[in-house]
Amino acid sequence: MMDINKFWNDVISQNEDELKEHFHEDAIISWPNTLEEFSAEEYIRVNCDYPGKWKGEIERLEEKDDLLIVVGHVLAEDESESHHVVSLIKMKDDKIIEMVEYWGQDSEVPDWRRDDKDKQ
Repeated sequence: MMDINKFWNDVISQNEDELKEHFHEDAIISWPNTLEEFSAEEYIRVNCDYPGKWKGEIERLEEKDDLLIVVGHVLAEDESESHHVVSLIKMKDDKIIEMVEYWGQDSEVPDWRRDDKDKQ
């Protein structure tokens, strides 16, 4: 199975050359939040062109057959932004053939829910 920690570090460090090694030539990557779909080459370009420097960690990893489920925390080096991502990664020949990622920006509890909790 692919070294998921190396893949994660290559994504975070925006290491274009190393990222290429993780993907099957026919890989498809989807971001349902923005309705985008990428080839491996397009995904690598978007990831490596994303502005800023980042750090992060894998918070949970589940493996079943050819499927990896990764929950990660990604934040800007200056900690001005914080995101969580869930990646569903399907493998073929020890390379990523399909990846669906759900991204969410971390934030405070909205006032309407905070107020609702205060009433309980």
